[in-house]
Amino acid sequence: MRGTLLRKNLTTALLLAPATLWLVVFLVLPFVAIAIFSVGERAPEGGYQAAFTLAQYANLPARATAFWNTMVLAPVGAFACLLVAYPVAYYLALRAPERWRLILLALVVIPFWTSLLMRTYAWMYVLGGRGIPALLADVGIEDVRLINTPGAVLLGIVYGYLPLMILPIYVSLERLDRRLLEASADLGATPLSTFLGVTLRLSLPGVMTGFSLVMILLLGEY
Repeated sequence: MRGTLLRKNLTTALLLAPATLWLVVFLVLPFVAIAIFSVGERAPEGGYQAAFTLAQYANLPARATAFWNTMVLAPVGAFACLLVAYPVAYYLALRAPERWRLILLALVVIPFWTSLLMRTYAWMYVLGGRGIPALLADVGIEDVRLINTPGAVLLGIVYGYLPLMILPIYVSLERLDRRLLEASADLGATPLSTFLGVTLRLSLPGVMTGFSLVMILLLGEY
């Protein structure tokens, strides 16, 4: 009995060892290093020298704008992604023809097959002076500035993170038992009541997964 328990514990430890090592090396140790550097000071010749000072933390109010922008932009960007992603996921899971579903799903993830840098430069061109503002100037609407604005940042967020919101919601909706929708309609519920009481409620796990995933990424992005 003791030998069986020992082998079981050893197997569990071996299975957990790679993930634990990965987390320690690439998550715990970097955070420890950052904490140590944060109470150190810059050497006169450059670089870091060992010390204990809270001067770095005294400068936090000067960076309050960056923190505030992150705290605001993360939930707003995640909510904007949700507003766009839910109708798309709903159509893919419950309305799209079966023969087109895989093709449409492929179109959702195709942007991830290209470089983020290339897509960013493409949007910079579209929103820059030779893109949409130039077209608007041709029809008499001048001095329109789109790039380097909060709206442009939000647009980039929705474009970049939309697939990460669509896919979890799609999985929840695709697993939805269609008989529940039929039963709701048979009991006299309106389409809106069926959506709010059945579809939306049962898809909340996917919504929360997508929202959390996008928001966590945005907290470390901006």
